[in-house]
Amino acid sequence: MHTPLGAQLRQQPATAPLAETLEAIAGAGLVLAEKLRRARLEDVIGEAGAVNVQGEAQQKLDVLADELLLEKLSRCSAVAAYASEEQARPRMLRADGRYCVLCDPLDGSSNIDVAVPVGTIFGVLPCGKGAAPESALLQPGRVLLCAGYLLYGSSTALVLASAAGVDLFVLDPGRGEFLLAQRGLRMPAERKIYSINEANINGFDGGLQRWLHFAHENGYGARYIGSMVADVHRTLLRGGVFLYPATAANPQGKLRLLYECNPMASVMERAGGAATDGAAAILDIAPEALHQRCPVILGSSAEVARVCAHLCAS
Repeated sequence: MHTPLGAQLRQQPATAPLAETLEAIAGAGLVLAEKLRRARLEDVIGEAGAVNVQGEAQQKLDVLADELLLEKLSRCSAVAAYASEEQARPRMLRADGRYCVLCDPLDGSSNIDVAVPVGTIFGVLPCGKGAAPESALLQPGRVLLCAGYLLYGSSTALVLASAAGVDLFVLDPGRGEFLLAQRGLRMPAERKIYSINEANINGFDGGLQRWLHFAHENGYGARYIGSMVADVHRTLLRGGVFLYPATAANPQGKLRLLYECNPMASVMERAGGAATDGAAAILDIAPEALHQRCPVILGSSAEVARVCAHLCAS
């Protein structure tokens, strides 16, 4: 019998406040999964007519997902602050909360109208009493207590990384709850698969261009969906390497360190993989700003090491 998420989280009584927080995130995901299935029928696809703090056009579903997470977490007594890539500043929810939650509410939202899998990325940090929300949030990813993502695709999956390892839950629509499908996920150490937007090759560093030539010459397969959650989920289960590197046009990369890179790096490392910006482990980077961007290379440890060897040789 598959264990429900709540029961699985509460197997250790000391984690009750953290379990409450994670169940709030899962609850938002459960509602959002249904909204996404009916998005075209209910006319909630397309642009919302505003831009976020990064200057990107917000989709209607970006706003909806952000509002759902904020609503659920506002009711959670353990959460002190909520920060989202859709909002310029963190939202202080209560002074006595234990945790700060960081989210990319809907990764890949521009793909909704073509039925490509999308997701929600999240991380949970300890929040010291009396700490200002922004200073509490600007901690290295190594400090994350839990991290993970929801994937809305052919099924709705919840991947949760904690000190105990990485577990996969799947939504049972009939029961309206997430059930444990696989405990203790471990990545293959190597796999000849890479995921990158190769159309940007002319803007890549010379070392990365040489690695791509190496991959072409050594029988690697290319798999690129264009939705980070979907690409990383495949990489986690099948092995290989996912890259969203710096380019000449975006020398700092495009993905956000706090909302995307750190949570995904935590999942990778806790499943036996690796994650780097090309020079240092993602989880060791000291954030300087809430919406800081970062290049990312993550996946099977041997494949990440091969990419870095070519970068170091440049």
